[in-house]
Amino acid sequence: MESLVSIELVNDCIADVRLNRPQKYNALSPAMFQSLVEAGESLMSRTDVRAVVLSGNGRGFCAGLDMGSFSNMAEGPRRSRGETEAGFASQDDRPENAAQRAAYIWKKLPMPVIAALHGVAYGGGCQIALAADIRFAAPEAKLSVLEIKWGLIPDMSLTQTLRDLVPMDVAKELTFTGRMLSADQAHKLGLVTHVVDDPHAAALELAQEIAAKSPDAIRAGKLLWERAWHGDERTGLGLEARLQGTLIGSPNQVEAIKANMEQRTPAFKDVAEGN
Repeated sequence: MESLVSIELVNDCIADVRLNRPQKYNALSPAMFQSLVEAGESLMSRTDVRAVVLSGNGRGFCAGLDMGSFSNMAEGPRRSRGETEAGFASQDDRPENAAQRAAYIWKKLPMPVIAALHGVAYGGGCQIALAADIRFAAPEAKLSVLEIKWGLIPDMSLTQTLRDLVPMDVAKELTFTGRMLSADQAHKLGLVTHVVDDPHAAALELAQEIAAKSPDAIRAGKLLWERAWHGDERTGLGLEARLQGTLIGSPNQVEAIKANMEQRTPAFKDVAEGN
C-alpha cells in the first residue's frame, strides 16, 4: 500500500514531500491527518535535509476535509476537531492538537518549507499550504478558507499563520465568507508568494538555491523570523545577537568565507545534531 504522504530525497538534501491521495484530491481523512504528522515529525530531526518542497499528487494540492467527516460531525457528539478528524487528541504538552499539528508542523520544521500549489487548496488544505514559508501557485489554482461553508471556523493553526500574511480585516473577511480566491487574487493579498506555470519545478529550483547556502545560517534565519516577527524589540535584537554568536567562527561560516575568497562553490557540512 502506498503511503498517503510520500517523501523522496532529491540531490541528497531536499525532501520532496507529496500528499498522495490523488483519487480524493488529497482530502483529509483521519489516516491522512496522521500521515501528515508522521511525515513532518520524520523530518524534524533530519540533519541532512536543507529544504522541503510540499505538494500534492493528482489534480489538486488538497481539497480539505474528507466529506465523510462532515457526516460524522452531524451524527455524533460534539468533539474537538483534533479528536473528530484526526481520530486522536494530543497527549503531550504541545499547544496544538493532532489536527492542528498536521498543518502547524510544517511551520515548525527547522528548515525552509516551500509549498507548490495546483488545482485546489481548500479549508484544511489551505491551512497546510499557509504553514509553509514560501508558496508557489499555478495560475489556475484556487484557495479558500472554506470552513464557514460547513458552519465551522478554521482550526488547523490558521491563527498562527494567516496573521503573518494579511491584516486582521482581510483575515476576518476570508473567514466570514469562505470566498474562493484565484492564484492572482491570493498573490495580491499575500497568501501566495509567486504565480508560475509549473509551481513544483519552481519550488524545487528555489529549494536548490537555498540548499546551496550554509544550512546553519538558513535554519538560524528561519528561527529568527519565526520567533521575532511578533516579538518586541528586546526579543528580536537579543535573538539576532544570540544566533549570530552561534554562527560566527562555526565550520560552515568559515567555509562560506573561504569559498567566497577562493571564488569556488562552498562545500557545506550538514547541520550538527540537535540544531
